[in-house]
Amino acid sequence: MAVMISWPLLFSQLFNGLALGALLALTSAGLTIIYGALGVVNFAHGAFFMVGAYAGYLAFAYTDSFVLAMAVGALFAAGVGILLERSLIRFYYARPPEDQILLTFGLAIVLVELVRAVFGSLSRRVAVPAWGAGVVNLGFMIYPRYRLEALSIVALTLSVLGLLLYRTRQGFIVRAGIEDSLMVSMLGINVARIFLLVFALGAMAAGFAGIVDAPIVTVNPDMGQDLLVRAFVVIVIGGVGSFGGAVLGGLIAGEILSLTAMINPAYSDVMLYAAMAAVLILRPQGLMGAEGRR
Repeated sequence: MAVMISWPLLFSQLFNGLALGALLALTSAGLTIIYGALGVVNFAHGAFFMVGAYAGYLAFAYTDSFVLAMAVGALFAAGVGILLERSLIRFYYARPPEDQILLTFGLAIVLVELVRAVFGSLSRRVAVPAWGAGVVNLGFMIYPRYRLEALSIVALTLSVLGLLLYRTRQGFIVRAGIEDSLMVSMLGINVARIFLLVFALGAMAAGFAGIVDAPIVTVNPDMGQDLLVRAFVVIVIGGVGSFGGAVLGGLIAGEILSLTAMINPAYSDVMLYAAMAAVLILRPQGLMGAEGRR
């Protein structure tokens, strides 16, 4: 059956793709920083997204301040990341990848089930904040105000994260650690502290994305699972260990998912995996990845 596509519908889906892509980019940026610097395939990253959404949900329910909710969601996810890194994950840096995968996968299950035990399995709604309520007339279409606000918030956050990585001393050390952690340690830099910073930063990015996305989707214990799979696809497309690649890959993935959903939602993820397969065939290191990166 042919699908009638109008210009307002097309523009609406393009904007939806930008909003989804920006959130994927932010989540994937944290994931690719962790893997690039620490070499850890973090299957608990989706759980950090979910934990941040729930922490922000509670903060918003009690304070009615979405700005505070975003801060709480990000900081709580970072705190959980710090706790897990110091207590367990740091002992697995030198272990085989399969050990790291099993550990982080198990931690994800534990976090999800802990949240399920406290909040139950029913989805929770996070109300759109007052400053994001209503719609905006863009001239060529009517679009929800909060989606535009969320796009702006995530774009600003990615800009700040990029500045931290490329314009600060700690950021230079993190990026150097991604390239060669042994050389960084030989320079007398406390690599363990940098690793903790990287893991906390990645968890914070995921938690922040979770609460920003909460008014758009429902909050539930399993909300991070699909996002985790898509985040891995994003870093494969963009290039493992590349911050810019995570941003580019996220935007590409968001548009693929959104535009395909306009025609047939059942094929959205199929097209995303097809794009990943094409990148792996034509450019195995990803669109912005360095050739030969581990």
